[in-house]
Amino acid sequence: MKFQPLSKGYEIPDNAEEEFRSSRAIGPVRVGAETFYFKKGRTAYFIPYKSITRVFRRVLLVPAKIGCCAGDLPVEHIVICDGSGELAQIQLPGEKAGKALLEELKKLIPDAQFGKPGAQAPEEA
Repeated sequence: MKFQPLSKGYEIPDNAEEEFRSSRAIGPVRVGAETFYFKKGRTAYFIPYKSITRVFRRVLLVPAKIGCCAGDLPVEHIVICDGSGELAQIQLPGEKAGKALLEELKKLIPDAQFGKPGAQAPEEA
């Protein structure tokens, strides 16, 4: 497998193969101890958690016609950002995977912002 940094300036960690194999898989995403991975084809893209500044879910509604019925089909994505902007928009298998991944990343990257850009966090009562 080939490892590719998601942004310039990152070196491939010495333990990348080992961490990738031992990481938790959620769809095409792998959540390692120190690094975020996602696989596309035979390439695993990665970024260290310390470089991630924002993470949020993006749901795109795709027009679909199934038989005689028409409607919108929701397609779940997770978006990873660093200081320079959006690095990746990764399609996930469904809403459950998107929410589970977001919760997992909140534990691993407590300093990152979560939620839609420009949105205010709900105030606690």
